[in-house]
Amino acid sequence: MLSLRARAAHAVEEMDLPGCDPARLERTYAQFALVNRAVSGWRSLYLRQLRPRLRPGVPATLLDIGCGGGDVPVMLSRWAARDGLRLEITAIDPDPRAGRFAAERHSSTGVKFRSCTAAELGFEGLSFDLVVSNHVLHHVAEHELPVFLAESAALSHGTVIHNDLRRSAAAYGLFFAGSWPFAGSYIRPDGLTSIRRSYTAAELRKAVPPGWTVLSRAPFRNLLIREAVPAGG
Repeated sequence: MLSLRARAAHAVEEMDLPGCDPARLERTYAQFALVNRAVSGWRSLYLRQLRPRLRPGVPATLLDIGCGGGDVPVMLSRWAARDGLRLEITAIDPDPRAGRFAAERHSSTGVKFRSCTAAELGFEGLSFDLVVSNHVLHHVAEHELPVFLAESAALSHGTVIHNDLRRSAAAYGLFFAGSWPFAGSYIRPDGLTSIRRSYTAAELRKAVPPGWTVLSRAPFRNLLIREAVPAGG
């Protein structure tokens, strides 16, 4: 029987392989929107974590790291616009396949998509009011996590929020039972692998450097948050 007691840190998701089926990969990117709406909790995150940090008439900038198919930044952009808030969003992904898909699928949304890494934006001297990511942390090797977090923090002069899966037998079982409709894409096998690779809240607290706060959110998510450090603090 599959054990979820320890992270499957070295498991590989099929869609990350260079030789994966391009048609199946495109279906996966397209279906991310359905999956993220169902399990990622971004509406609640927007209402509780992002919108209170935005002010009417005051433009704000947001960076989404590892945007995949681009559905999350597009949702955030639409919600902000409906609330009369000016939010300029840049979304990046190091995989050029994701970058091309997102840019083509969401070309009329006003979100700026780029195929690059957070480190590359840092070299350009860019910074944003808010930095977020969705289901990225479990992709980062634990020994590389401090560097990734430092890069994301350096890009923000406000709040950083990394939203990720939280590993549990219940999460695995429910996704296994409910993901059959996505059998034609990589959603099902890679989603199960993602759960196996993800952290428990206790593991994540041990893995991150000082200054980061780990919050558990229902049903099966970890939030990793870093607030801006006041000048002179």
